[in-house]
Amino acid sequence: MYGRGQQQMSFGPPMTPPIIKQLLIANLAVFIAQHFFAPLNEFGTIVPAEFWEQGYLWQPFTYMWMHSPSGIAHIALNMFALWMFGTPLAMAWGPKRFLRFYLVCGVGAGMFIATYPYFMVPFDPTGIYAHTLGASGAIYGVLLAYSLTWPDRTIALIFPPIAFRAIWLIPGLFVMSMLFSGGRSISHIGHLGGVVVAWIYLSSSGHAGPISFSQIKHRWKRYRMRQKLRAVRYEEFERQRERDERRKFH
Repeated sequence: MYGRGQQQMSFGPPMTPPIIKQLLIANLAVFIAQHFFAPLNEFGTIVPAEFWEQGYLWQPFTYMWMHSPSGIAHIALNMFALWMFGTPLAMAWGPKRFLRFYLVCGVGAGMFIATYPYFMVPFDPTGIYAHTLGASGAIYGVLLAYSLTWPDRTIALIFPPIAFRAIWLIPGLFVMSMLFSGGRSISHIGHLGGVVVAWIYLSSSGHAGPISFSQIKHRWKRYRMRQKLRAVRYEEFERQRERDERRKFH
């Protein structure tokens, strides 16, 4: 990942602020506790029916500290994203502002997760009994804030091996999660909830600059213009190459 205008590429931030370390440790501690205290997995996850009908009001907060105990991929990916993209935000905003934003996005996404299944009861009556856990809602909020704070930074992925501007990070992740979920149970509504809550939070506070659909539309038009310009340049290159080839044979 590197910023436009920089001379070299770097992997990850140069330092990790204390607030990020503390969040990483907290998530890891809860993950370990899940293995030694099994009831925690039932107590802390979000179950819409339990939240709305049985008064389990703590769930939109506790779910965001828990991860699937069946493997490390879930927590590893979330914590990597928190470290990679949360560190620059925490350094720019300060620990209190970053922690407040992180918690608001996580809890807000939890409310989305707890509420949305009730709108889908006519189509999926079992959805209100589904269990959801993970920090992804808060992480997606962090990713949105990063992409709006530094929209022109270039992000280079190892897999797939592509590079793109940070402004396209969230749309790209949504597409990839849809295409490569591999049958896994992924809370897309939780991801969307984190993005929506982050968008509202940042719009009202102005921490990430102007945020509007017109801005995104403007960037899309610029992207399309650059693509057309590349196509024109490529056509000119091909025509010049053909002319050079003909001169060689004549």
